[in-house]
Amino acid sequence: MLKKLDKIRFRGHKRDEFLDLAESPNASDTECGDEIPVKIPRTSARDNEELRDPAGPGTIIMASGVQDFNRTESDRLNEIKGHLEIALLEKHFLQEELRKLREETNAETLRQELEKERQRRLELEQKVNEVLKARAEEAPAAQQPAKPQAQANGTDKRSHTVCSRLQKWFCDKFGEYVEDFRFQPEENTVETEEPLSARRLTENMRRLKRGAKPVTNFVKNLSALSDWYSIYTSAIAFIIYMNAVWHGWAIPMFLFLAILRLSLNYLIARGWRIQWSIVPEVSEPVEPPKEDLTVSEKFQLVLDVAQKAQNLFGKMADILEKIKNLFMWVQPEITQKLYIALWAAFIASCFLPYRIIGLGMGLYAGIKFFLIDFIFKRCPRLRAKYDTPYIIWTSLPTDPQLKERSNATVSRRLQTAASRSYVGSSAPTGISKDEDTSRFHTTKRGNFHEVFNLSENERPLAVCENGWRCCLINRDRKMPTDYIRNGVLYVTENYLCFESSKSGSSKRNKVIKLTDITDIQKYKVLSVLPGSGMGIAVSTPSTQKPLVFGAMVHRDEAFETIFSQYVKITSASSSSES
Repeated sequence: MLKKLDKIRFRGHKRDEFLDLAESPNASDTECGDEIPVKIPRTSARDNEELRDPAGPGTIIMASGVQDFNRTESDRLNEIKGHLEIALLEKHFLQEELRKLREETNAETLRQELEKERQRRLELEQKVNEVLKARAEEAPAAQQPAKPQAQANGTDKRSHTVCSRLQKWFCDKFGEYVEDFRFQPEENTVETEEPLSARRLTENMRRLKRGAKPVTNFVKNLSALSDWYSIYTSAIAFIIYMNAVWHGWAIPMFLFLAILRLSLNYLIARGWRIQWSIVPEVSEPVEPPKEDLTVSEKFQLVLDVAQKAQNLFGKMADILEKIKNLFMWVQPEITQKLYIALWAAFIASCFLPYRIIGLGMGLYAGIKFFLIDFIFKRCPRLRAKYDTPYIIWTSLPTDPQLKERSNATVSRRLQTAASRSYVGSSAPTGISKDEDTSRFHTTKRGNFHEVFNLSENERPLAVCENGWRCCLINRDRKMPTDYIRNGVLYVTENYLCFESSKSGSSKRNKVIKLTDITDIQKYKVLSVLPGSGMGIAVSTPSTQKPLVFGAMVHRDEAFETIFSQYVKITSASSSSES
């Protein structure tokens, strides 16, 4: 581009032939208008008069001169404009080249590299100075026996050259392997997490299912062998296994089975149709992935995946907690059996030869897998009485079970202490035990009957002593503060009580008499969401639209309790009236 500009620059006249632009007023590089000042030659008054007088002498000659002068001035102006445009283009291209050079040669990185090289040079100079000082100190001692050393200089040079060659050969052959064993600091790489996507979620679930299919098929085949699904196959496998264990060929047999499985997989990968399975495989229909999912389908998909993950994690946690509790002596009578078995195995391994130990373990495993497990699966009562591993595993508790046991023991102790205190204390006559215990039931804001202005006999049922967390939706109210209220729902023998979670007067609480309820049914607040909803709609004569208790996690339990108590109260009132 610069070469082209040079060619354009020197096409016209030389720069010395043009006017000096330094006398023109300063202008920016971007301003390139037509208003460029030009030196105009001064004329005398006589010349002006001659030009003005058309009848004067030399009119034609002066007119032609003026035209020539105007042409030369316009040509000069055009040339000046061209040169200015070329200069502006040249400046623009030079700025672009400078910017590219700055990007290509980063000054900061060059400075850092220079600083590193300077530090290295200083270190090398220090090392060289130290070596020179050491040699200078050794020089006086080496000058005394100069004659005998003069004879050995040839051998020293030869040995030095041989050593350098050996060192070079060693570095060429094994230098790469030595570099591999050099320790380097670990790089902490943070993996980027992908955003939640319904398509990605379904794809990962299908991948997990396909990846776990070989393992599940292997487990199914083992259980089919133990259950004698195919009598001939199980009998042949039992005979081969026991014969291999008796002759000490158990390990070669398993290795041969692994090689055979890999060979069959190779043939299957090549396109052969081979089915080596005891249980016939059932092909499941593969649903094509949907491109566009609705909000309801996405929500249902998330719920299904969350449910599967919850169940899977629960099973894994139960297994790990049982193993932990087995080794932590949570159940001493169970861990004691394992302790004795380990001592017996240790003593046997010290005194008995390994051939006998392996034979005994192999025979026991075969009889247990093919015969004992088959009998125990067909006879559950025998398994519950005599299958020691099964009894130990089922009796091992998990952490939630231990927590429930501890809470049960604490509640029993409190009940016994309360019963003793009730027996020792003098209760007023005419008050039953239920009435006495209802006085002590409290909520977060005080006694239950004081919060809802009820009689002392009214207390929550045993199912809902702590209440159900929910929100009251009063569709008769138009204000947002009164439309939705968060709180707790209680059920007593005669009332349905809602306690608002906001602090204030008791006017925000709601008390509904069960006999005043005209209709009660399950309700779905948002129709977009899948399922039957998480709300209960209660209709009363005092409200135009039914009251809705929504966002209840235990909606079905609450509905059954309220409905059963409602039926009980209404039937009792109808029988009393009749």
